[in-house]
Amino acid sequence: MRRSILSSLRAHLGRLVAACLAIVLGVGFGTLAMTAHGSAAHGVDTTIGAKYRGVDALVYPENAEITAADVAKVQKVPQAASVVTMTTAYLEASYPGLVRDEALEVDALYDTTKIAGPGTSSGRLPTATNEIALPAKPADKHKVSVGQKLRLNSWNNKSWDVTVVGLLDDSNSVGQAHAVATPAAVKIFEPDGFTRAVAIAAKPGVDQEALAVAVQNVVPQDLKVYTGEEWIDHEVKGFTNGIDVLGGVFGMFAVIALFVACLVIGNTFTIVIAQRTREMALLRCVGASRRQVFSSVLAEASVVGVVASAIGVVFGVALSALALALAREFDWGIPPVPLHLDVWSVLLPLLLGTVATIVAAVVPARRATRVAPLAALRPEAAPAAGSKAGVVRLVLGFLLLAGGGLLLAVGAGSSQVIVGVAGGVLSFLGVLAVGSLLVPALIRVIGALPARTGVPSRIAVANAVRNPKRTAATTSALLIGVTLISLTCVGIASVRKTFDVSMDSQYPVDLVVRAYNDKMPASAEQQLRDVKGITQVVPVSQVTLKAGNQQVPVTGIDQAGAGSVIHDPTLAGQLKPGTALLDYQTMNGLDIKSGTPITLVSGQHKLTVTAQGATGLDPMTITAADLAKLVPNASVNGFWVASDPKADGSQVIDSVEQSIPTVKDLSVSGGLAERTSYTKIFDVLLLVGIGLLGVSVLIALVGVGNTLSLSVLERTRENALLRAMGLTRRQLRGMLAVESLLMALVAAALGIVLGLIYGWTGTSALMGGQTVDGGVEYAVPVTLLVAIAAVAAVAGLLASVLPARRAAKVAPAGALATE
Repeated sequence: MRRSILSSLRAHLGRLVAACLAIVLGVGFGTLAMTAHGSAAHGVDTTIGAKYRGVDALVYPENAEITAADVAKVQKVPQAASVVTMTTAYLEASYPGLVRDEALEVDALYDTTKIAGPGTSSGRLPTATNEIALPAKPADKHKVSVGQKLRLNSWNNKSWDVTVVGLLDDSNSVGQAHAVATPAAVKIFEPDGFTRAVAIAAKPGVDQEALAVAVQNVVPQDLKVYTGEEWIDHEVKGFTNGIDVLGGVFGMFAVIALFVACLVIGNTFTIVIAQRTREMALLRCVGASRRQVFSSVLAEASVVGVVASAIGVVFGVALSALALALAREFDWGIPPVPLHLDVWSVLLPLLLGTVATIVAAVVPARRATRVAPLAALRPEAAPAAGSKAGVVRLVLGFLLLAGGGLLLAVGAGSSQVIVGVAGGVLSFLGVLAVGSLLVPALIRVIGALPARTGVPSRIAVANAVRNPKRTAATTSALLIGVTLISLTCVGIASVRKTFDVSMDSQYPVDLVVRAYNDKMPASAEQQLRDVKGITQVVPVSQVTLKAGNQQVPVTGIDQAGAGSVIHDPTLAGQLKPGTALLDYQTMNGLDIKSGTPITLVSGQHKLTVTAQGATGLDPMTITAADLAKLVPNASVNGFWVASDPKADGSQVIDSVEQSIPTVKDLSVSGGLAERTSYTKIFDVLLLVGIGLLGVSVLIALVGVGNTLSLSVLERTRENALLRAMGLTRRQLRGMLAVESLLMALVAAALGIVLGLIYGWTGTSALMGGQTVDGGVEYAVPVTLLVAIAAVAAVAGLLASVLPARRAAKVAPAGALATE
């Protein structure tokens, strides 16, 4: 049998290409996920480890500040060989070409004989109080070079001119690196500088645990003492939490891709066995037992699985290296990391790919042993849909559908994500189980229209439902991909819409621009309108008025223009003469509730208004007309600004902060920064989800092509008879294209419907308990869903090209002679 297996592999190698492709894609994707995640996590780990090299213990101010007395106590610990105080001054730097200063954190240099310190990429470290070393990246951004003068400003309006004597090497820094200066300079910049940590190096022979215990005994219990290893782990977790989450997402999609690959592998081996029915029958006739035939099929699957999985691992590692190389070109807040391979990232995908191939080949292998030798000389008839096994499967499927649907409803209604996920999995398994009944019915419905266009299309519809079990299995592979892509698109769109509505309630104004100590120039409004991405600018006036026994800042805004910058229509509608919108902190301070009248006083002027609770606006907001009754000549000292949702929010904020140069102290606040950060996350998730799930669709298309190939094989004589009766090659190719298109359209239609259901219920389960009022918004991303259906249809047509060409090449006379 060994010789038979090897000769069979050589003879039928071309027929196994589809299975190999599915394995390579599934295993390659899994390897990519594991190696990319492992490399990123390892890179951050080693980078932070290098930054804290030599630190055996560290005192961190979690619940209290570190005082000079605490540092003195640590210095007296006998187990300590070196104690360094990590002190930071928080300043602002006047970079060339900028209208306003930018924040700059300056660390004090310390003794680096035992504990690692900063290094320079050019120049040197500071040695005098009028010298500073800047991180290389911000220096490059602001065009600052070694030898250049830089002005530093403190929060209490003190300024110093310093010389940049060096650029720090921050190429491997995690997050934003700090500038450095001498300890004496930092003491001048900020006499009460913040001590962010005390790092201690142990004497020879003292382990980290003993040193940490000794230090904890001399400092207050409110100060947390870490060992060096514990602190590195603490820092790594802070930076790799997102990486770990992303790794879990990658792993989930890798499992999905491998599951889809199993379906395709099973179909592929079914095709191969059908093509070799006569060969296996002859083996049985010459004495091969059922066990030997079964073992031979599994042996072939093992060889194919090992070889294809090995290729997939190499393919995945190559893609990981490429992805990490591309990641170095972008600033993602993590340092550039090299490719890191461990045993699990290579062996686990290899093992899973091989086992998955063997498991997928079990059913076709058992099918090959069930036919008697003489009966196997002709192709086996399609399994009956009404068999006992088929009835049990349908009953089980309907039970899963009912139970899963109930869990989905419970999860959505009670905001229980785990319950919702369980319901989604069970209900989807139910859909797969009843696929042999559901898919043919849908094909008949969708195929009713093309069936009217001619005989080839009617034959295509009949062929598509001839073997319900195989058609359902093929459609299921594509159905999984389309459902997951649709679920991802619908879920992200719904979460995004829910988030937007919640943001409109929490942060109804994109940007609030205000001058505290200066007057706004007459040209300020036009300068803001000239900023790219700004769509609306409405001037406001803010004055301090007496309300009750307190002084409250009151903002006046034109009622007609308020609705163009306030995203919450309810708030915009409530703003009218005689009404004051108060945030809840101000209402609590005045001890009033919504609907309570309140009198505002400005000199001899008084005005009684009705209080209404509002979230996200200024402490008190009234119409400009009401404010004019209290302060007739109130000057414009701020603007409420709306931005284009498609604009880059961070760039808009940077531009606004550098606008209106005649105003020294310009305050820019609002919800745009937070809205932009979450929008970017949603965009990245959508791109990653579509890209990763596209792999499963690609694998599924291989399965569609396999099913058509088997269809061509089984209908060789039938196709030849049709050709002999006048069917042209073009009509034969069209018939197979329609058959493939029908399966793709059914998978797309059913997948989109399921994606809508799962996306909406998932949004309810995930966001129902996150919003203030528990409300959830449901979205239908029509453009994306139409694109998904179109891609599935085009892909289905492409999957029919090779089988159709193969069928069209067979001569009618020769095919009629085929047994």
